[in-house]
Amino acid sequence: MKVVVTDYIEDNLDWEAERLAAAGIEFAAYQLKFRPEAEVLEKVADADVVLVNMVKMDESILSKMTNCRLLIRHGIGYDNVDVAACTKHGIQFAYQPDYCKEDVAEHAIALIFACGRKVVWSRKTLDDSSRRGQWDFAELFPLRRLDGKTLGIVGLGRIGSRVHRKLRTFGFHILGNDPYLSEERKAAVGLEFVDKETLFSQSDYVTIHTPLNDETRHLVDAEALSLMKPTAYLINTSRGPMVDIEALADALRGKKIAGAAIDVYDSEPPPPDYPLFGLDNIILTPHIAWASEEAGWEIRESILNDILAFNEGKPARCVVNPEVLER
Repeated sequence: MKVVVTDYIEDNLDWEAERLAAAGIEFAAYQLKFRPEAEVLEKVADADVVLVNMVKMDESILSKMTNCRLLIRHGIGYDNVDVAACTKHGIQFAYQPDYCKEDVAEHAIALIFACGRKVVWSRKTLDDSSRRGQWDFAELFPLRRLDGKTLGIVGLGRIGSRVHRKLRTFGFHILGNDPYLSEERKAAVGLEFVDKETLFSQSDYVTIHTPLNDETRHLVDAEALSLMKPTAYLINTSRGPMVDIEALADALRGKKIAGAAIDVYDSEPPPPDYPLFGLDNIILTPHIAWASEEAGWEIRESILNDILAFNEGKPARCVVNPEVLER
């Protein structure tokens, strides 16, 4: 069996190579993220298993991966993979839904508190006051206590539910919105579920935790932003295209909302003329919510186990298109 990695974020994949070699599995790793499709195809042509991070896997390339029977996405979201095409061509597609769930939840919470306490913006006040030799907090006020405020969580899957679990003892009134959850699952999460309009209009903080698909693209648009309080903050650590960036920039420039904290972008990395750059009421981080030493090793072990299971004739742990297994 041969395993090919199209692109990866680790410094190296020596650990994987050593363990797969011990199992008699051929292994090759490349960095093909920005390479032409023809070059990608050349590298994956004879692979039985393909591991992808950000390379686009659409019908055009999947139809030509004639040896491939397992495609694994390194991550939670899989908007770069055409699942229907995988199924059409008999390719089992698996992903890693437990990857970095704690880390993204923690990052979202950090951004909520950074907005509420104006942590990032406080540095300018410190520097200005230091130069003057006198405290001047005018640019930071008003500061509002987080206790008693309303937090709206859009998407109560693995990450959103962890945000709720971690914050429910902090004094927030927490609202949820997730049309895909069953009533049983909603009861298990244990918070108040409302429609999207109610959540956006009543929340002091709105944090987004939904997968990207045709229904959720631009979930936060001009209309949604117009519902928010002028004192409210938007936090996005899910996928960049969840938010209409032009509409958000307009809302921030016009002070229609108090601010935002964004970790993900519709173009990555965002170009120097990106609409959110240069605004003084937004916190921007470099798509880093996923990152921790612990998460990095957890996903490597999970993917290795998927490959070893496949080598033994077993399915991967989290298969998106299980109908392929029935063929």
